[in-house]
Amino acid sequence: MHSERPSRHGPWFWRHPLLALGVAGLLAAAISALRFSVGGVEDSIANLYALPVALVALTSGRRAGLIAGAAATGLLMWWVLATEQHLTPLGWTSRVVPLVLLGGLVGDAADRVRSADRTERHARALEQLGRDTAELHDSLLQHLAVAKWRLESGDTEHSLDSITQAMTDGQDLVRKLLGSDSVLPGDRRHSRPTSRVDGGRTS
Repeated sequence: MHSERPSRHGPWFWRHPLLALGVAGLLAAAISALRFSVGGVEDSIANLYALPVALVALTSGRRAGLIAGAAATGLLMWWVLATEQHLTPLGWTSRVVPLVLLGGLVGDAADRVRSADRTERHARALEQLGRDTAELHDSLLQHLAVAKWRLESGDTEHSLDSITQAMTDGQDLVRKLLGSDSVLPGDRRHSRPTSRVDGGRTS
């Protein structure tokens, strides 16, 4: 199963994976109870296990889907042994193979969709980072130009203010590029961005 954080995007079973897995467990329990209560090997109640298997696969991906398919097979075997029913090899195949394939294929599709969604959101974040970086870069150059002009005119006190603001803008730029919230890969950023300058002193 995936160990990543619950997603804030997508359908409800991505946003609330624990709830989805709980619903899947309740469905499996209800189907097992129904399986013990009515019917024999000739009915199709076991096919209802496709519902919790698909839900688990959609929620947690291919590996979890395969595990869910195997678990559904185990519940079917439990019923066969407990009720002393008999299934032919074809009967087992027609019940087990669809469940396992369903878990694997649906889970694989869910993994691909989630990967594409992450890639799209990462691309949008990089695009926004580029715009923010360009704005900070322009602001930095403006403050440095003002500081240069004030130094040349002899206004040392106000030139220091412009330089301090330029340093602050520069640190904002570094924080966006290399800070802990950066969208850049981890090996290209620092876990602790440069401290902020306030009035010529670091904080």
